[in-house]
Amino acid sequence: MPLKILIPLLIATPGVLFLALSVVWLLGGCVTERAMARITKSAYAVLVLLVILTGWRMRVEGLHSVRVMLGDWFTVGHYGYPLSLLIDRLSLPMVGLTVVLAGIVGFFSVRYLHRDPGFHRFFLLLHLFTFGALLVFTADSLDLLIVGWETVAITSVLLVGFFQYRPEPVRNALWVFASYRVADLFMLLAIFLAHHWFGTTSWEGMFSGEWPGCQSMMQGTKGTVIAVLLVIAAGGKSSQGPFWGWLPRAMEGPTPSSAVFYGAISIHTGAYLLLRVAPLIHQSWIATGLIIITGLATAFLGTLVHRTCADAKTSLAYAAQTQIGLIFVEIGFGWTTFAVIHLVSHAMLRTLQFLRTPSMLRDYHRVHAAAGGKVSPTGSHYESLLPPAVQLWLYRLALGRGFYDAIVERWIVAPVQAVARWLAVFEPQSPKKQPTANTTAHAAESTVS
Repeated sequence: MPLKILIPLLIATPGVLFLALSVVWLLGGCVTERAMARITKSAYAVLVLLVILTGWRMRVEGLHSVRVMLGDWFTVGHYGYPLSLLIDRLSLPMVGLTVVLAGIVGFFSVRYLHRDPGFHRFFLLLHLFTFGALLVFTADSLDLLIVGWETVAITSVLLVGFFQYRPEPVRNALWVFASYRVADLFMLLAIFLAHHWFGTTSWEGMFSGEWPGCQSMMQGTKGTVIAVLLVIAAGGKSSQGPFWGWLPRAMEGPTPSSAVFYGAISIHTGAYLLLRVAPLIHQSWIATGLIIITGLATAFLGTLVHRTCADAKTSLAYAAQTQIGLIFVEIGFGWTTFAVIHLVSHAMLRTLQFLRTPSMLRDYHRVHAAAGGKVSPTGSHYESLLPPAVQLWLYRLALGRGFYDAIVERWIVAPVQAVARWLAVFEPQSPKKQPTANTTAHAAESTVS
């Protein structure tokens, strides 16, 4: 099978599966849990096979990258929306990682969500997420990338609020949604400016050569502006810097979704974007410095906070933020190959840890009992290097989770609400209806009766 068929088939399979199961559900059909499990296992086995075939064909033919043109979605004047897919040395590992880990999570979820009211809804969102993630990693332009970017975002929000009968998951899902919206504004602005200034958002138009040895064709101040906007958008997707508060709130979702979204794939899409546009970023010391400072600050706070968390999933969320912060630093220093290896290794490790969180505490108590209750705490040798006053201050900072929520509520949420209340003065007020004679008589009759 030629690559020009293999690659679109690989991307389209989970999307078609989502559409087919959705139509059956909307028409009132019922897919049993056993049937859903078999469909999921078969689909991801086929996807793994397609990834292996794609890599094998590229190796046999001596190709480092393959572009598949599917035509244009639409064209308006000089502007066109090309549908082009790219598989190269960066996207192929990410595609393989997505397929394997999403399949593992799907197998795990068959038993984890057995007889849950949202069983079918979870698997529909899992298939849609896989389609969106594969589209992000194989998109040949920022235009097409943002389609998968938004698909991953909406499935993330819906799975954070998966247990919608409780108010807290819904409230945290809205927080995650708001964080995504703010970050995505920077992505949309970068795409608009790239079209306006350079006339293209395709990787072939933005860079010359093949990744990782490509060179940026967007030079000067305009290229710096686009690079900074993309860094901010990537930080929002990966919960870095000013967006670091949404990831712990996302732990309200089911454990399998926490594993594949916030331990493995979704949270690493920001790092993937930075790796893809690394030549554009490295030509600007502002964008490079922003990545390094953001990554170091997030890694420092994440390390402090995760050591004081009372529950396992939240602790893993902050630990994931720490590692992604380090990946950002590696990208900033230009260590792209090392960053890819770190990213793939971290995704696999976090998936395993998130899936094992229900039994992790039991294992810890078993080890604690076997050691006679003398399990030594970790990190004490680092604490001994600091004065007691500094230790106490850092402990308070960690317990308050960097005081992130308080800062956001006071300096962002409260001013926005105040402006909204002020603008409500200009909203026309609907006139109050005067009670008619019939209404008055009816009210009096009701009072008498």
